[in-house]
Amino acid sequence: MKAEGKMVLKSKMKWVGLFGLVLSAISLFVHFLLARFTEEGVSEFHSSITIFPRRTISESLNFSKTSAMYRRLWGPVRPLESLHPDANPRGYYSDPNSDTNGFIFVRIQGGFHEIRNSICDVVVISRFLNATLVIPELQSTTSSKGISSQFKSFAYLYNEDQFMAALSKDIKVVKTLPKNLKGQRKKKNIPSFKVPYSASPYYYKHRVLPVLKKHSVVELVVSDGGCLQAILPPDLEEYQRLRCRVAFHALRFRQEVQELATKILHRLRAPGQPFVAFDPGMTRDALAYHGCAELFQDVHTELIQHKRQWMIKRGIVKGNLSVNSAKQRLKGSCPLMPEEIGIILRAYGYLWDTIIYVSGGEIFGGQRTLIPLRAMFENVVDRTSLSILWELSRIYGREANLFESNPRSPPTVEEEMKVEAWKTAGPRPRPLPPPPARPKSYNIEGWWGWVAESDNEPDSTVMELRTNAHKLLWEAIDYVICVEADVFIPGFDRDGKGHPNFASLVMGHRLYQSAASKTYRPDRKEVVRLLEEISDHLYHANHTWLMSVRKHLRKRLVDGLLEASTISKSKSFISHPVPECSCLRRDYAGKSINASTSTPSHSQVIAALGIVHFCPAWMENDLTLQTKDKENEEALDEDDSTSSGLFFRKNNGDHEDLSNKEETQLEDQDEVEGGDR
Repeated sequence: MKAEGKMVLKSKMKWVGLFGLVLSAISLFVHFLLARFTEEGVSEFHSSITIFPRRTISESLNFSKTSAMYRRLWGPVRPLESLHPDANPRGYYSDPNSDTNGFIFVRIQGGFHEIRNSICDVVVISRFLNATLVIPELQSTTSSKGISSQFKSFAYLYNEDQFMAALSKDIKVVKTLPKNLKGQRKKKNIPSFKVPYSASPYYYKHRVLPVLKKHSVVELVVSDGGCLQAILPPDLEEYQRLRCRVAFHALRFRQEVQELATKILHRLRAPGQPFVAFDPGMTRDALAYHGCAELFQDVHTELIQHKRQWMIKRGIVKGNLSVNSAKQRLKGSCPLMPEEIGIILRAYGYLWDTIIYVSGGEIFGGQRTLIPLRAMFENVVDRTSLSILWELSRIYGREANLFESNPRSPPTVEEEMKVEAWKTAGPRPRPLPPPPARPKSYNIEGWWGWVAESDNEPDSTVMELRTNAHKLLWEAIDYVICVEADVFIPGFDRDGKGHPNFASLVMGHRLYQSAASKTYRPDRKEVVRLLEEISDHLYHANHTWLMSVRKHLRKRLVDGLLEASTISKSKSFISHPVPECSCLRRDYAGKSINASTSTPSHSQVIAALGIVHFCPAWMENDLTLQTKDKENEEALDEDDSTSSGLFFRKNNGDHEDLSNKEETQLEDQDEVEGGDR
């Protein structure tokens, strides 16, 4: 009996053990699922619930897409609705010749927008010289900069295969030089040209082409963000469309970068509401170049002045070190601060819960400059708040650890005794030790302590060089999101050399891809004047001032575009690729000029932009005809008499509808105001 009882007990214990193993297996399986969810899904959950509160979604349901308010804030720019992208050749255009004059190897220096401009230029130069282009080398992403070894220079940012395939009918592109020429380049035996900024096509025809034919290879060093003049002669117009094909079709970002940008874009659109993209353009170089140091009144002022002095010594800036920043701001030569952008957006009618995406690899002054903007808008986000560290680090690839993983152990007691004995030994002739190095009084990871120590800035560490390479990826993500945004507004459109910057390239891409999408180009001089009018009561503007801001922003939707055709385009073609890369829908050809409206008519805008080419028939069939609303956008202003005293307060989504009489009064008022145009 006892033996049978023991057998039963053992069998029960086996079943209990088996049950425990099954539970353990289930528990492990659940933990694996949770871990996977945590890595891939938690940021999406976080962005759609935590960053954008539930009340924003529910309250905004009253904000109908058919309402006048919605059309004014988010609707298309009607005079530009007939423009569509068309960068295809418009006449005889031969395929690239298999027998070329030689190879062009290019080294490109600079930031994101300078790289993009330069690549477009070197492709055009290769076609112009009938040369084979070697995939350009980006100096910011070479292996010496501490980036992952799994990427080559160009492939760190862009998709090489897409680049080569998209240009297969334009030029011949190869990934590397032939072995014999590669060996000569390593020995520095190939001719090299440090090409000037905005060089003429004839510079390449008369100086570079003879050398190319003689040596079968030349090296071009591009450092100023462009090596070919932006405006080409009329007989070279096809090369302008080639620039568009490069910038807007061939230059696709690396797959991992593109996927993360798309994922962040989906998270932005998760609440089902449109969003505004804002690029501050506040870089240290730009502030120094334009003399805007005194906007900060703290240590950043010294840093900007130090950079300006450095620029003056190298001939980049031709002017005095001390510049009156207040006068520069009044002239519109300084960036609009985030607070100022927030004020004009709120004045135009954007609610406190509008989603604002802040782009830019560097916001000089740090996050504290965004505090006023965050006070006006609850949902101010950037790429870091819409992604997790794991997602960002994934696009960097496998990078070597720059910190010593095995720190050197301290000397043993015996070694210390030997050193001490040597020091206390009797007198003997020996050389004096070298003087100790001057200790650095600053933290190498910050960059403020060296301002008073030297006229030159310290050399970048490998970690700083790696961070600069990372910034290219950050700006690539921001570029995709800004191009796809429902509304885009720049704080500044010039870089540290006076050339069009990141924001200018975004506006050019938006103009090419969807010309009618809302892209504000505020006149900084006029905005500063308006802000100075209410400087004593900045957050308590009256109704007249609000209407002035709204009229200005509406006007600049078109006038700013026409202004860019003479200012930005002369320095960067892809910042304003119209009319060369656009076509006109035929159903708009007969639009007449309506002088009763205050905004320029469709015909006036098209004539000012110089667009005469009609879209081809196959494109006409693919275009979706949208219903036209005859109501003029300028008659869409609500009567804000209830909120003009304090227009930044949270109104909880309550929008008062205008009566027909009030709408008629506002429409008449707009026509009178626009009569002077």
